[in-house]
Amino acid sequence: MNTVILFDLDGTLIDSTEAILESFDVAFHAFGKDVPSDDKIKAQIGHPLDWMFLKLGVADEKIWDYVAAYKKHYRKISKAKTVLLPDAKAAVEAAAEFAVLGVVTTKTAEYSVELLEHMGLMSYFEVLIGREQVEHPKPHPEPIYKALSELPEVSGEAWMIGDTCMDMLAARSADIKGIAVSCGYATREQLAECSVQICANALEAVTFIAKK
Repeated sequence: MNTVILFDLDGTLIDSTEAILESFDVAFHAFGKDVPSDDKIKAQIGHPLDWMFLKLGVADEKIWDYVAAYKKHYRKISKAKTVLLPDAKAAVEAAAEFAVLGVVTTKTAEYSVELLEHMGLMSYFEVLIGREQVEHPKPHPEPIYKALSELPEVSGEAWMIGDTCMDMLAARSADIKGIAVSCGYATREQLAECSVQICANALEAVTFIAKK
């Protein structure tokens, strides 16, 4: 195997929108605050939770209380209210035939592993880097550097497949190749500002890499 493929999770392989929105609802109600609109919340998906709550108007000194309330509920419902995106399993299976695989996400690693195990996919990945394992999340290159450092050396190229410009900017900063997918939370127009290659989903992206 001479290729590395790193996958983002939300909007790239999985759809946990329902679980995310419900957990934000619970967190805001726990502190007697009005819940932001679904669109406002979805516009922040891909960022770390503390950043999301900050952007949604939570005061600095309260952010980690909201994060804790969110996580407590999210863990209860995430497996039941998260699904694989269409062709995501086929994408991972196809990628594993010619590449070493990893996951780089701003989700909590512990919950991400639980979800992927529940979906029968975790065994395909050699490494999973989550929010709590790095100081600087995407778009900083640190998560990608950390993932690559934990993988066996390969002679070929490394790729990042993700659904936001944060994924693409992290890939560029880490000096690896990025492929954007339009099945997630960013529009094709937004992705066109940060990625030359845009595919419909992860399977199309893996197929593109396989032909290189």
